[in-house]
Amino acid sequence: MTTIDRYITSLFARTILICFFSLGSVFVVFHAFNHLDDIAKQGKLDGSIAVTLANYYGPYLLMLFDWTGAIITLMALLFTIGWLRRSGELTALVAAGVSHGRILRPMIVLSLFIIMLQVANRELLIPVYRDILTTNPGELATESAQAMLPSYDKATGILIEGNGILAANQSIQAPSLRLYAAYPAYGDVVIAKQAVWRAADDAVPSGYLLSGVTSPEHIDDLPPGIPVLVDGGQGSPALVTRRDAPWLAAGECFLATTLNLEVLRDNPRSTRLTGMPELMRRVRNASIHSSDSLRVMMHERLIRPLLDICLVLLGLPLAVNRGDKRLFSVIAQAMGMVLLFFGLKTVAGGMGGSGYLISPSMAAWIPLLVLGPIAFARYRNVQHV
Repeated sequence: MTTIDRYITSLFARTILICFFSLGSVFVVFHAFNHLDDIAKQGKLDGSIAVTLANYYGPYLLMLFDWTGAIITLMALLFTIGWLRRSGELTALVAAGVSHGRILRPMIVLSLFIIMLQVANRELLIPVYRDILTTNPGELATESAQAMLPSYDKATGILIEGNGILAANQSIQAPSLRLYAAYPAYGDVVIAKQAVWRAADDAVPSGYLLSGVTSPEHIDDLPPGIPVLVDGGQGSPALVTRRDAPWLAAGECFLATTLNLEVLRDNPRSTRLTGMPELMRRVRNASIHSSDSLRVMMHERLIRPLLDICLVLLGLPLAVNRGDKRLFSVIAQAMGMVLLFFGLKTVAGGMGGSGYLISPSMAAWIPLLVLGPIAFARYRNVQHV
């Protein structure tokens, strides 16, 4: 890396940081202003408002970086070139025989690094803070139940319902299991006070441990439910009672299912914040119905790094434009291009999610198939300008 490469990279990195933290500061100020009372109450519990702001808005800045990283990178690239042009440094470099493609190279490399950093943030960090990102500041002090979406398990023939989900202890409040398959002696519904999710281990498949069962009566004396295929356990009973499982306490039963709490959440944002492995497991889960919108989301997540790269490359000709060199005019053109970019994604995703004309996978790939060749051609055009 030459001296001029280090200088351009440093200038570009500073511009990215300034743009991101400026946008993040505006977001935090406006959001915190609308929740001052809740933040003040939580600050008393945490010992400091600064601690509350860091605990709550730190994850939000990670989500903001995921949303805007590629756009900020594109804008920072245009700002950096505009600064080099205004200071006369760009003219000096071009006069010395350095092409625009060579000047843009360190910024393109740093842009690729930012996009890869977004991928790591999206798949490793954001899922960890998913509960905070789907919670209002006023709900931090008291553990309130999150909305729950009744879901039908096709493998067991059971509809899982409840009053809400408590994320802290991975449980369902007042669960009720509506039995649409034949479960002799169980009746039509199983009602309990709480259901706690348990991941699969060597002895027991994944499912919910129901405690305080009130219906049916004498749950401890009932035989196990019909065998189903759960987590690869061929013939595993769908409902297990104390009669055949001594590890259960009195008034408890176990429901074997692959419908974890994430599937039951009635929160579209929580689904969008899920990592790619979880999305793939949900789509492959034969016990639940995966909508076309979820399949579109999975394919979009897969190709999003390529689309982010396309967005940056599409803006390169604006940076070396020999016509209108006014910075704000260039930024306006870039914003128009960004709107067209996301407009194409939205239209294609909507068509795929509704099953209109195109499949979910094709809906996700159409923007890349359309914009990828254009982005590559625009990149090639600026190499020797």
